[in-house]
Amino acid sequence: MFQVNDTVMYGSSGVCRISEICAKKFGGSEVLYYVLKPVYDENSTIYCPVDSPKLKIRQLLSVNEIYRLIQEMPDAQTEWIDNEQQRKEKFSKIVKEGDHRELIKLIRALYFNREEKHRSGKKFYLSDERIMKEAETILHEEFAHVLNIKLEEVVPFIMGELQKQEEARCAQPE
Repeated sequence: MFQVNDTVMYGSSGVCRISEICAKKFGGSEVLYYVLKPVYDENSTIYCPVDSPKLKIRQLLSVNEIYRLIQEMPDAQTEWIDNEQQRKEKFSKIVKEGDHRELIKLIRALYFNREEKHRSGKKFYLSDERIMKEAETILHEEFAHVLNIKLEEVVPFIMGELQKQEEARCAQPE
């Protein structure tokens, strides 16, 4: 069980601080709730049942886990789904589940598809843009909070780490 003042990830709501744990009565039974305050949306409050089997609350990644994810990024690939509806369903499920590796694969697939469409003069689907932004927000908020950097510094940080990784790979003798 999490404690008051713990900082956690809550589904696609992002990084939240547990402001209190309280009991609320609904339909004659008392249920224990985490009261969550999203770190990047101070005006919101989320009530999350403590004992829900569908609970989408988890500990934040560690700094080392983030560095490991960044190292794996160049190899992260997912199969593109041509059917827009099937793609939307699959990608929405990935965002909802919040698995970091899957989110990275999704962002990468959408990024390369957007670039390809741009080069060929075609429009990027609005639904794909929305899903990509949602996935990026989830990752960026957690990375920023854990690494103690600003949200707008996350992409340059990742790019810098990937650049260092590439330089180290090129410097190794064959």
